[in-house]
Amino acid sequence: MTAAFLLDDALRVSVELGERSYNVWVGPGVRHRLAEVVPPGASRVAVVTQAAVADAGITVDPGVEHRVFITDDGEHIKTMGAAEQLCREFAQWGLTRRDAVVAVGGGAVTDLAGFTAAVYHRGIRMVYVATTLLGQIDASVGGKTGVNLPEGKNLVGAFWQPSAVLCDTEALDTLPPEEMRSGLGEMAKYHFIADADLHSLALPERIARCVAIKAEVVAADERESGRRAVLNYGHTLAHALEAHGGYNLRHGEAVAIGLVYAAELARRAGRIDASRVSEHRRVVGGYGLPTSLPAGADTDSLVELFSRDKKAVDGVTFMLDGPNGIQPATGLAPALLRESMEAIR
Repeated sequence: MTAAFLLDDALRVSVELGERSYNVWVGPGVRHRLAEVVPPGASRVAVVTQAAVADAGITVDPGVEHRVFITDDGEHIKTMGAAEQLCREFAQWGLTRRDAVVAVGGGAVTDLAGFTAAVYHRGIRMVYVATTLLGQIDASVGGKTGVNLPEGKNLVGAFWQPSAVLCDTEALDTLPPEEMRSGLGEMAKYHFIADADLHSLALPERIARCVAIKAEVVAADERESGRRAVLNYGHTLAHALEAHGGYNLRHGEAVAIGLVYAAELARRAGRIDASRVSEHRRVVGGYGLPTSLPAGADTDSLVELFSRDKKAVDGVTFMLDGPNGIQPATGLAPALLRESMEAIR
């Protein structure tokens, strides 16, 4: 059973996966506890971080011999070439399979460093120090790692669970407003996955609650064969908006619009009523996030992109709210998709 509780002024959430279980620690300054969670027996630690994180003065001390490897910032760092370069640098330094990798930063660096750890020596131990809101409530938990190809996002990856995750809320003070909004888009999603009233919680408790919700889903479906797809709620339109480009949206902002669209679509499909749609708009708007399409968004282009979503193995597939919670829905008429799009224009 997943639980969150106070311990030494930090919140701890347990991700229950049998022998691969681990703890997620949430609170101000928890990165300074890194030496306590470095896997036992590791004599060297490769610290992979981003330039912006280093420039913000966010550093860690794993308590053993370590070397810092700095990447660029942004999604573009997630390439096969970058993973190969890290592997080569690890090998040149003499990192062994008994040692560990620590990723310090947002989702891009945890994805890249996590994938590199999964394939170097066929897998070495990994710790995440998440410094962005999006990384803390989503990217660092669950074991999904990956890099991008020119043909698509996260098409090469591995399931590789970390040994521990530290979510340092102190680091959030260094984020620009747009990066915080991106995290809030994913946070809004959790309101509906678990019918949770997160607005009533302080930020550390809110983060821990999101982690606990995700941990319960991951524990039930680690390899995304069924229930874990619920974590993609709001993402079908979000991925289309991101793929189409040109809208200057961050991932969480695109998810926010996708949540409202999914609600409008669910209402037209007879799954929810207008009050539930209003609740979606209230929650998303309450975070100061967009609830309508960006100017110039082309309906036909976005609908066409739905078929390329990774869930679309049996045609266009959406995760939609309904009487039994959020579930996959297929066979939706193109006219319904377009009508719902106009409702958020």
